[in-house]
Amino acid sequence: MEQTELVFIPFPIIGHLTSALEIAKLITQRDPRFSITIIIMKFQFESIDGMDTDSDSIRFVTLPPVEVGSSTTPSGFFLSELLKAHIPVVRDAIHELTRSNSVRLAGFVIDMFCTHMIDVADEFGVPSYLFFTSSAAFLGFLLHLQFLHDYEGLDFNEFKDSDAELDVPSFAISVPGKVFPSRMFDKESGGAEMLLCYTRRFREVKGILVNTFIELESHAVRSLSGSTVPKVYPVGPILNTRMGSGGCQQDASAIMSWLDDQPPSSVVFLCFGSRGTFGADQIKEIAYGLEHSGHRFLWSLRQPPPKGKMDFPIDYESIEEVLPEGFLHRTARIGKVIGWAPQVAVLAHSAVGGFVSHCGWNSLLESVWYGVPIATWPIYAEQQINAFQMVKDLGLAIEIKIDYNEDSDYVVSAHEIENGLRNLMNINSEVRHKKKEMQKISRRVMIDGGSSHFSLGHFIEDMVANIPCQKQRRDT
Repeated sequence: MEQTELVFIPFPIIGHLTSALEIAKLITQRDPRFSITIIIMKFQFESIDGMDTDSDSIRFVTLPPVEVGSSTTPSGFFLSELLKAHIPVVRDAIHELTRSNSVRLAGFVIDMFCTHMIDVADEFGVPSYLFFTSSAAFLGFLLHLQFLHDYEGLDFNEFKDSDAELDVPSFAISVPGKVFPSRMFDKESGGAEMLLCYTRRFREVKGILVNTFIELESHAVRSLSGSTVPKVYPVGPILNTRMGSGGCQQDASAIMSWLDDQPPSSVVFLCFGSRGTFGADQIKEIAYGLEHSGHRFLWSLRQPPPKGKMDFPIDYESIEEVLPEGFLHRTARIGKVIGWAPQVAVLAHSAVGGFVSHCGWNSLLESVWYGVPIATWPIYAEQQINAFQMVKDLGLAIEIKIDYNEDSDYVVSAHEIENGLRNLMNINSEVRHKKKEMQKISRRVMIDGGSSHFSLGHFIEDMVANIPCQKQRRDT
């Protein structure tokens, strides 16, 4: 029997890989005709251990390492060149996959940062689809700014360090320049041109899967239904909600045991993603803000890698050294400072009543899924515009900051943090009520009859219709 194969090419960082694996599982569960090969590229500065699947219809192919020049900082140009350098090994992997006459290649599903691989799909005569791991609003933002830049001569620097705002069709209100991704102003290392190149190629694919749902981003999804944009399929929330993934199980057990002893919805959880760290001055302000708020807290605090080195944060050997003197003693009855955190398990725990987050899109979706209100503290990438959307556009989050950036010298004061925490933990707030309602909706959209369930089915139907009639050439 002929096997219909999809090739997934995710960007090799854990948040993107996890989402790709989860959507792959949903596709193979919905239509057993499909099997999926996930191509794993390995970057020297990224750890992607622990990826596995219990599905016979999904397999991983890990590519041999590819080196480009001698760069210590992966700027826009470096990352782009590194991805391009993987084209020959990806091509070889697909050749090996299609060597059997029983395999029919249906297409490529590529990550938003892997658009170079559209060329490989073209060589094999199959369509490409984009998997966009952030919001529909951010997708619309990128497409709109690329259009304004290419056809109306927009200079992004007009918005740098400025109060200027831009009307963006995918947002219900104007977007201030202060929440634009910092890479848009990064000409020297190629960040702006990298984003533009990727976004131009979004328009070449047959369809775009977005990790969102219509009820969460109705305005943004409707704005993307024009003829100049490939068809958009909102298929989220795509989440890995398994509790035991990653980290140290001994540490996780101690954390969960501590939460078990706390009253319902009483704990503020502070966690800033796999790369979120702060300097000494900011750490002290967070500590004072927590202490003065009086709220129970669980704080994931991690040590940054050496300056100039692309690596992950690690746990502090002696956490007391970076905290105000006596802080741990004074807050021992109400707080716990930890290193790595099992974020999904913590958010699922009934003791957690608020989440101070860096506003990565996966974390925002997890907060919706578990109905935990968020206070925004973005750090890098598109997190500032995510924070803006949640606070100002959707009214689903409390603001501590929406324009904080890791490259800035600004220190958020203990007073700002304390106020944000008090607003976050207000049990009668409109944000808390709206979040609980959105939680119920997020569970419904994924089951039969739900909007994302329908959208995924529509994608599968369209994908089947787009499969080339003749076998792909074996000597491409």
